[in-house]
Amino acid sequence: MALHSASVNNKLIFAPAGKENHGQAEQFTRGVLTRSDLDQTSPIRQFHKWFSAAQRSDLVAHPETCCLSTASLPSGRVSSRMVYLKELDAEGFVIYSNFGTSKKAQDLSTNPWASLTFWWENLERQVRVEGRANRLSREESQKYFDTRVRGSRIGAWSSPQSQILQPIQGHAGHEEDDGRKVLDGLVEETEKRFEGVENIPVPDFWGGLRIVPESVEFWQGRQSRLHDRFVYDKEAHAEEAEQQWTLKRLSP
Repeated sequence: MALHSASVNNKLIFAPAGKENHGQAEQFTRGVLTRSDLDQTSPIRQFHKWFSAAQRSDLVAHPETCCLSTASLPSGRVSSRMVYLKELDAEGFVIYSNFGTSKKAQDLSTNPWASLTFWWENLERQVRVEGRANRLSREESQKYFDTRVRGSRIGAWSSPQSQILQPIQGHAGHEEDDGRKVLDGLVEETEKRFEGVENIPVPDFWGGLRIVPESVEFWQGRQSRLHDRFVYDKEAHAEEAEQQWTLKRLSP
């Protein structure tokens, strides 16, 4: 009996290969990763090394792009979204976002665990980070907020992120609204609120989130899907001031 008896004609997508509708996927041939290539004691230093290489390569347009995943309890339902890594320090990985009305805020209020995934396709490299998420202080968040263009600062104040925007019923002959007018109105209100103000304060509901890693995996694509994978795991007994990590190879 066939392992998969359903007709491929019933599938909207089946075994795609790049621009081809279907075919055999390309092989990963651009690199090799061995234990000796890695920093033996710190995944933070190793990530910085790989991130810097991605920046210098001219092959990765935005190496700071990553997927942030959170999960709500008790359902365990996972949600993911693309974000930008904005800071890296000895403690962990920092992103910035809305933590008042967003889905991620709802998830984190019930479950502090989160993950980041970086995918640098043209280098055939991937990094996965798992750890607990902690909010940055208002002072720390303000420092980054001040670097954003004015429109983005106004937008942070204006948008009730992830909330439903109800359409405004228009008059006959007017273009039907899909909810955008509500957002435009909120932006207009914020512009008036901060008219003539250059140093806009960071909203209480907006700021930095640091993922403090407990596990970090480095992945290098290899031929025949026999990839090189190494994972750093924080030792449970390690004190915060002296973090110690194990480093092990994983089967692909």
